[in-house]
Amino acid sequence: MFELLSFVQLQQLWWIIVSLLGGIFAFLLFIQGGQTLLFSLPANETEKAMLVNALGRKWELGFTTLVLFGGALFAAFPLFYATSFGGAYWVWLAILFCFIIQAVSYEYRKKPDNFLGTKTYEYFLYLNGSVGVLLLGIAISTFFSGAAFHLDENHFVFWDNSLRGLEALSNPFNYLLAFTLFFLSRIGAGLYFINTLDHDALHVKIKTMLKSQTLLFLLFFVSFMGWILTKEGFAYDPLTKVVMIIPYHYANSFVQMPFVLALFSVGVCLVVLGVLRALLSASKTSIKPFGVGVVLTVMALFLILGLNHTVFYPSLSDLQSSLHIENASGSVYTLTTMSYVGLMIPFVVAYIAYAWYAMNRVKITEAEMNDSSEHHY
Repeated sequence: MFELLSFVQLQQLWWIIVSLLGGIFAFLLFIQGGQTLLFSLPANETEKAMLVNALGRKWELGFTTLVLFGGALFAAFPLFYATSFGGAYWVWLAILFCFIIQAVSYEYRKKPDNFLGTKTYEYFLYLNGSVGVLLLGIAISTFFSGAAFHLDENHFVFWDNSLRGLEALSNPFNYLLAFTLFFLSRIGAGLYFINTLDHDALHVKIKTMLKSQTLLFLLFFVSFMGWILTKEGFAYDPLTKVVMIIPYHYANSFVQMPFVLALFSVGVCLVVLGVLRALLSASKTSIKPFGVGVVLTVMALFLILGLNHTVFYPSLSDLQSSLHIENASGSVYTLTTMSYVGLMIPFVVAYIAYAWYAMNRVKITEAEMNDSSEHHY
């Protein structure tokens, strides 16, 4: 079946898969967003325990999707993986550290004889939800702003900045996406808590929080979209593979790929719908349209990065060293074999959906948190 696809079609297929996984992971960042609310939303330790346990039931789904997303990039586009993860390793090590302490915190926060103390692990969770998300947003923003690297004739990677990726922190435009993700994750957390917790007082606080976080999200999201739609983009000639800088390339890509524009538009509308349903009605299922909207919106942004002969990882040191799906991908054999393995992805998505349903059938209550016979995070 996949043997009938051309090399370029296989590359496009895997960029679409990577884009989908990126969208799912962006939605699951609500777990990180919820961790940043542990010190502001709850009025007491019982309410805090409810928030932590609501997130604790889902953190492994987010971690699994992150591994899938990184694994798909590594296998399908190994030159990107070697360039970014091998060159900008300080920023990726910082992100990895933030996600490692998340896993440790959920497992050890309530362990008996915990010598670090419960508060320490709660601060770790806050660090993961704030610094981890901001660094992730800055790293992904370099897909639009570029990075300081070049390749030699053997495609060996040379990073041209001693900060090894941390130099991206000096570009103010990279913070637009970083804070967009940060506030988006907090909005998602609020909608998730409304859906999961049986606690009216917390619901009132969450709705108040959603108003301010939505305004901040819109400020950074509109600014980010304004930046990428008006900036010069990086593209390559499909015949000669020569990389060029083209004015308004990302805006033109939306016009030239109407399906992607439709995907983006529907996604944004669903995100707005989810938030408005939560604020203007008694609905407790607003997380559903919001989640689908986040997946579609982020997927569309990834698609304009990799399709339409666009460079998805521009080089600021040597324009012709920039990476696109044709020069960064694995071989035909690798992509074909992976495509058969990729048939498992719908089952993974189905597992996530089932696990979500199974864990949310019963709402979390104060009584459950006070029951010592139950397992608590």
